[in-house]
Amino acid sequence: MPRKARIDAPGAVHHIIIRGIERKEIFKDDFDRNSFLDRLGRILTETATSCYAWALIPNHAHLLLRSGKVPLATVMRRLLTGYAQYYNRRYRRHGQLFQNRYKSILCQEDPYLLELVRYIHLNPLRAKIISDMNQLNAYTYCGHSVILGKENRAWQDSGYILGHFGKQRKATQNRYQEYVKEGIEKGKRPELVGGGLIRSLGGWKEIENLRKGSRRQKGDERILGETEFVLGALKVAEEEADRRYKLRAKGYDIEAIAKKVAEEFGIKPEEMIGSGKRPADAKARSLFCFLAVNGLGISATEVARHLKITQPAVSLSARRGEKIAGERKIEVLK
Repeated sequence: MPRKARIDAPGAVHHIIIRGIERKEIFKDDFDRNSFLDRLGRILTETATSCYAWALIPNHAHLLLRSGKVPLATVMRRLLTGYAQYYNRRYRRHGQLFQNRYKSILCQEDPYLLELVRYIHLNPLRAKIISDMNQLNAYTYCGHSVILGKENRAWQDSGYILGHFGKQRKATQNRYQEYVKEGIEKGKRPELVGGGLIRSLGGWKEIENLRKGSRRQKGDERILGETEFVLGALKVAEEEADRRYKLRAKGYDIEAIAKKVAEEFGIKPEEMIGSGKRPADAKARSLFCFLAVNGLGISATEVARHLKITQPAVSLSARRGEKIAGERKIEVLK
């Protein structure tokens, strides 16, 4: 069965889970963890992507992000491709580092945001990396210590989370800490990572008890939310998929985009291929990457193969292409 496309929505909250291939380690020491976090912080800052929670475990990682204008897929591609290249160089290895695709769950902010922050920040305790709350409070490689003010990560939005617990910082940190502590006895919480299908069967008793009567849930493993939220997210995703399908049915494919862009810059389509530095070729290549990836949803891998450049180069070019499209008033294909 083909894999379902991930659901991205600008401004929405996403729970990201990254696992090592065959559950092998992706972080061997603090140098690896710091390299990952430095890269993560730089990319989140550059893309205006908010981070509310995170935790690094030797063979996997959790992130709770709010996407901005830059698609989440682009953010994650930059993060994972860059880190995998670093890791392979350091350990003189080849091949895939991560298990298949990262898992991305679109999350309804209310009532799930704080539950997810707590769940993610308790991961080091559940994984027995640390033994108690006192150690978790000071643990460097988890966003919990940042919210408590014991670590400084400028790219993590601690203020937004603390704002849910009051206004005075010290008091809110204490209330937040107690809230996280209360989550220990709740255990692994599979309903927070297993997708809407579990909730459609009545998972998460606390939320069910808040409802006036029983309401059947619409389920999708890519979405964490109540019926209306799930249906709305699916509708948007289906409309986007339908738009791209219609474009392709009208003959918009990678060759057609290449021709359209080449005409815009007065060059031949083949002049965009490769990594030539001539300004017109480079600008055309950037616009081509933007329209192909953001307009038709063509994978960066396929675009890289077509242009004979690397996948990270496609991501970088697409970001430049978005600016060029704005300057030239060229809209993403509609």
